[in-house]
Amino acid sequence: MRKLEGKAALVTGGGRGIGRATALKLASEGARVVVNDLDEDPANEVVAEVVQAGGEAVAVPGSVTSAGFADRFVAAAVDSYGGVDIIINNAGYTWDAVIQKMTDEQWRAIVDLHLKAPFDILRAAQPVISAAVKQEKAEGRVVHRKVVNISSVAGVFGNVGQANYSSAKAGVIGLTKSLAKEWGRYRVNVNCVAFGFILTRLTEANADQGSTITVEGNEVRVGMNVQLQETMKALIPLGRPGTPEEAAGSVVMLTYPEADYLSGQLIVTGGGLEG
Repeated sequence: MRKLEGKAALVTGGGRGIGRATALKLASEGARVVVNDLDEDPANEVVAEVVQAGGEAVAVPGSVTSAGFADRFVAAAVDSYGGVDIIINNAGYTWDAVIQKMTDEQWRAIVDLHLKAPFDILRAAQPVISAAVKQEKAEGRVVHRKVVNISSVAGVFGNVGQANYSSAKAGVIGLTKSLAKEWGRYRVNVNCVAFGFILTRLTEANADQGSTITVEGNEVRVGMNVQLQETMKALIPLGRPGTPEEAAGSVVMLTYPEADYLSGQLIVTGGGLEG
């Protein structure tokens, strides 16, 4: 039997990159996946891929920072699959500037996205999880649920030009450790994965650094110049960036039954990168 057979899993930012790889891997292990992405098409494409492979998935597109999103997201899992077993808080992007050039909008957008949105989703899930645990206790059953929050090496070590992102990702680590203590009584394992240099559209080589994406009306620069990429590679003991599939592997392994006694932990998935 697959390790996550029948589990209901929520994945934010699941339409592209690491989130997509995570959603597909969860589904390959038997989870029924609620796929969120800011844009409708990528979310629907991942759902179609899961269904074509014989799995179950539904799409909940939209911004994780929008009013009412957390309740709508959790409700989709309850309505479609009867509950919540796994939550992966993955959605994100960076909007960089040195502190004297960083606007209030940049600060709020990134902190709301990377820290408040996971908080909102976990808060919305609490009544569902609590009610399920009470029922399971009455039935004499023990069920472990899993939360994996996504941080970054920037949240562990800091990074130039990323005061907003680093602060939010450091906060995610604190949120993880607090929820591990609060939710231990529910048998919810809450852990955190901090990514290093993973190859996605946000980190791909960009010679002139002129590439941008539009996120909720804001034009955000993406990509890394080739020289910075080479410098980063030289700092990684394994000598290369990670793939989305490798990043997803470090997330999904924390949802397996083998991780039932692992909680409140931070795992750095960075090929050995230390600062």
